[in-house]
Amino acid sequence: MNDGSLWIFGYGSLVWKPDFKFKRREVGYIRGYKRRFWHGDNVYRGDDRMPGRVVTLVEDDNACTWGVAYEVTGSQIDESLRYLTVREVINGGYVSHRVQFVPRDKGQSPLIALVYIATEDNPIYLGPASTEEIAAQISTCKGKMGHNIEYLLCLAQFMRLYCPGVEDDHLFSIEAAALALMPYMMRSYQTMPALCGQ
Repeated sequence: MNDGSLWIFGYGSLVWKPDFKFKRREVGYIRGYKRRFWHGDNVYRGDDRMPGRVVTLVEDDNACTWGVAYEVTGSQIDESLRYLTVREVINGGYVSHRVQFVPRDKGQSPLIALVYIATEDNPIYLGPASTEEIAAQISTCKGKMGHNIEYLLCLAQFMRLYCPGVEDDHLFSIEAAALALMPYMMRSYQTMPALCGQ
């Protein structure tokens, strides 16, 4: 049993759906990475025939990525790591890294957090595509956790609610393109905070 503490940084679905117990959470960012919808998902938001698109991190010295860091302590550490090994590594193809996380609230010191990143050597890595191509793929895919567009809208909603004023052109341009393809989603989008567990 682990009696210490561990921070886990989420920048995709973990920001609204961690699904593991934690002591506390902090909104903030990591430097040196940009968030991109370049990874495939053939389990949660797509399938083998039509893989969805989910985010991963791409190294960029001039970028920063906003998300949530969760502190897990005691027995929560082993429990969360077992869960994330299935969710992120076995089913998602991500690998873990250590990064420096900077909390949003002033006066708090940076801390080291665990983060999961998928790279281009992953068999379900999709890589870059145009905004319109990514939006079209997201708009049509569905996996065992639901529609791919829900993932996109929940992530955009998190950024607006918890990181106001932070620009994320990649995310927001894909959101706009996907909504333009699916006008009927606008009504659902108004209730997205409840849908995303906020």
